[in-house]
Amino acid sequence: MRRDSRPCPSITAQHGFSMLEILITLVIVATALFGTAGLQVYAMRMNQSGQFRTQAVFLASDIAERMEMNKAAAVAGSYELALTNATGAAATDCSSSSCDEAALAAWDLIEWGNVIVDLLPQASWQITRTVAGNPSTYSIVINWTDRRTNTQYATAGTGETFSYTATRTITD
Repeated sequence: MRRDSRPCPSITAQHGFSMLEILITLVIVATALFGTAGLQVYAMRMNQSGQFRTQAVFLASDIAERMEMNKAAAVAGSYELALTNATGAAATDCSSSSCDEAALAAWDLIEWGNVIVDLLPQASWQITRTVAGNPSTYSIVINWTDRRTNTQYATAGTGETFSYTATRTITD
């Protein structure tokens, strides 16, 4: 029996096939990594949005607690504040000197507004007294702009406006 000494045709036809498999695998892995990176960026944006919402809840609770501590001024309506985004300085620094109820309310509002500006982007706030007298009910509204809008479809620097509203009733 005679054997054919020529190489098998299927072996010679497969030269370079492993290289093609490796290149296809690299393309698939690279695509998966880019997808993962995009998902990570999206998750970071959502995390920042959640942080802004948490800050708004914290800030509304902060001013409500300040009203509870200064009940006489709250019942008198001293914590009412028109829609604003401006900060400033109080006439009297109540952290280092004693103040009456109205001066303490003014100082609370200024300090609270300064913190809002520091923590929330493009923020505005308003406190309205919805029920006057004793008890008094206040509505606390905090607005901010979240810059997580897809900039591919929106102009740069724009975002979606969010709002948080809390209500507090104060009894003297």
